[in-house]
Amino acid sequence: MGGTNAYEGVYHNEKAVFLRAGAYEAVMLPDIGGNLIAFRDIEKGYRFLHEPTPEEMPAFKARPMIHGIPVLFPPNRYQDGRFRWNGKILQLPVNEEATGHHLHGFLYNIPWEVDEYGHTGQEAYVTVSVRVDEQHPIFEHFPFRFRIQLRYGLSDQGLSQRVLITNMGTEAMPCLLAFHTSVNAPFAEGGDARDYRLKLTVGKRWELDGRMLPTGSHQELSANERAMQGSGVYPFFESMDNHYTAVPQNGRNRMELTDEAGKVTLVYDVGTSYKQWMIWNNQATEGFFCPEPQINLVNAPNMDMPSEEIGCFSLEPNEIWEETSRLYVKESRG
Repeated sequence: MGGTNAYEGVYHNEKAVFLRAGAYEAVMLPDIGGNLIAFRDIEKGYRFLHEPTPEEMPAFKARPMIHGIPVLFPPNRYQDGRFRWNGKILQLPVNEEATGHHLHGFLYNIPWEVDEYGHTGQEAYVTVSVRVDEQHPIFEHFPFRFRIQLRYGLSDQGLSQRVLITNMGTEAMPCLLAFHTSVNAPFAEGGDARDYRLKLTVGKRWELDGRMLPTGSHQELSANERAMQGSGVYPFFESMDNHYTAVPQNGRNRMELTDEAGKVTLVYDVGTSYKQWMIWNNQATEGFFCPEPQINLVNAPNMDMPSEEIGCFSLEPNEIWEETSRLYVKESRG
């Protein structure tokens, strides 16, 4: 192992915090949504996350959604921008013209504060946060006082993520979160996406209407979707912009992406607080796809369904919600 380090640097002309641990490297962009933009194995030539090229940086900054690990809070779509909460209706900006909805929240494109970075003998880490109160631009549409903190740690066991949301106000607040995690397929240099197999701990598929909102009903899984639950499937078998319940297997809620040629598997093990999965594969275009762990059903506050079933969690004053995830690599058998 080549030791650990954490230091400030520059990534495509943007301020970045670099983490190193042995062969692994990770890069955080605090000023662009606290996005963990890169996770790499330098020795093996693996780039696990979809990174922007220098030429793609203007497009990435305009819509920082399909690279790295963007933070969605509150995640996905809310009908006509309306958000029912505790007998009130909040009005979020309508920012998706095609559907007329609010999409993906407030945190993925704003600066986050670097709380600290450093390294121990075993781990390099960075912690970033956003604090929202009456002075923050978000408060106008989402009038809750809270703090969200992200910690990424890099070690010989891969990349760990801890997220901590604290209600600092005087009334209950919604705790709705997802990560638009963008994973490369292939992630190996010179690899072929046809050699890759995707497994995902999905349960039922939610039916979505013509405006991409859940109807509350479920749909039958196709043979390929059932293969996602079991032996694995080519990630680009058809265009996917699908929403599923999450059903942990063997105690874990996870995605596994196996390079059958290289006999290596990338594991994305997310916490069981994530009750839903979104999966989007860029119109079945080889290169990358997004397995998105999500606390809540799309449009959850506007759905008349049990809170636990749809992941519509709340935080009382001074309560903390915390969850962890990990990206790591394992050698495949055979």
